[in-house]
Amino acid sequence: MNNIILLTDSYKVSHWRQYPPKTERVYSYFESRGGKWQDTVFFGLQYYLKRYLAGQVVTQEKIAEAEEVFAAHFGDKTLFNRSAWEYILHQYGGRLPVCIKAVPEGTPVPSFNVLMTVENTDPACYWLTNYLETLLVQVWYASTVATQSREMRHLITKYLYRTGTAELCDFKLHDFGFRGVSSVESAGIGGAAHLASFRGTDTLAGLLFARKYYNEPMAGFSIPAAEHSTITSWGQEHELDAMRNMLEKFPSGTVAVVSDSFNIFDACSNLWGEQLKDEILKRNGTLVIRPDSGDPIQVLVKGQPNVFDILSEKFGCTVNKKGFRVLNDKVRVIQGDGIDFEMLDSILYALQQKGYSADNIAFGSGGALLQKLNRDTLKFAFKCSAVDVDGVAREVYKNPVTDKGKQSKRGRLHLVNVEGVYRTKRIEESNASDDCLAEVFRNGEILREYSFAEVRRNITGL
Repeated sequence: MNNIILLTDSYKVSHWRQYPPKTERVYSYFESRGGKWQDTVFFGLQYYLKRYLAGQVVTQEKIAEAEEVFAAHFGDKTLFNRSAWEYILHQYGGRLPVCIKAVPEGTPVPSFNVLMTVENTDPACYWLTNYLETLLVQVWYASTVATQSREMRHLITKYLYRTGTAELCDFKLHDFGFRGVSSVESAGIGGAAHLASFRGTDTLAGLLFARKYYNEPMAGFSIPAAEHSTITSWGQEHELDAMRNMLEKFPSGTVAVVSDSFNIFDACSNLWGEQLKDEILKRNGTLVIRPDSGDPIQVLVKGQPNVFDILSEKFGCTVNKKGFRVLNDKVRVIQGDGIDFEMLDSILYALQQKGYSADNIAFGSGGALLQKLNRDTLKFAFKCSAVDVDGVAREVYKNPVTDKGKQSKRGRLHLVNVEGVYRTKRIEESNASDDCLAEVFRNGEILREYSFAEVRRNITGL
């Protein structure tokens, strides 16, 4: 899947015949038309530029392959615009004659604002702008994960401010999503998008993605942790031995142990809370107990019995300056099952109501973090808003009577920042110097790159 000519929707192959005669330029933009959150974090374009668009991406072999595929696919050899691709090969050395401008990666922008624009730079390649839509719109995924993780961070931080220590937030939401995504590529893209707001992950693909495409030596961190196979392989009658083995094999630092293999409440009260208590208290580090089944709110804090009340009784608590209970520093909890944005809020609220600090708990999220999303979560769209035909500029738009939410913008666009608030304006209404969209790609060359550190700073504003 490394042929740019084939990385499009089938129906776009015939679009070169469909634009008005003497079309010279096609200008399109990308935006979020609302959705679950008010702001959108733009992230991931740099990957698509580096992986698919930069340098010589058109060759004679790829043209021949595309011609063969399309002839069989359509049953018509004339739909494929072979001469246009050969023009790109011979005139530009196989580099794509388009200009892409975009908001700096990691920037949160209110919905209904332009995030990226694309325009052909050669009048002979007017059809190329929207031919690339299929690939470029996939930026929706990284942007949606980055947006969700930012919102989750804001949520966790809110509860930490109320009940505990806000500085702990970096490691409060751990990425468990590698196995739950549709591909290794998704794991890399989504895993890195999450790490733009947090520092904890078990999705190694995200680390490699940030290293290769955003020049980040190490974007996230993890700890030794048990899974059910490493505990249940000892047998139920030897669960205590399996748990003791974790303490012995990892005598210092933080270690996480899944504890619901048989009875989470007995594990907390009897195994951890009595038989292994002295070893836990003597250990140079923190044991993180992981429930992994049942209704999280009932298991953690509301049920009778529940994990927090048991651990509070067995290991003791202190009351912090904000009046909330904090477990003994040797023991913490991670909830890694069923965590999405709504459940995260519900658990933290239940803990607060029960008088427990958010310092006591961390979370892991898998499918809900990286996979329980789609392009409509933030209603992303890529639309043509201007064309030049025979030297005359035309504004282009759609305005369906059946859905005003799909009304599109008109003309060529700037994104301007007015007193800290982003607004989209037509270029006639603003100055080029005020445009926050930076040219990042032109004629096969990447003009502006962002480090992962810059992405993180853009998200936080610090």
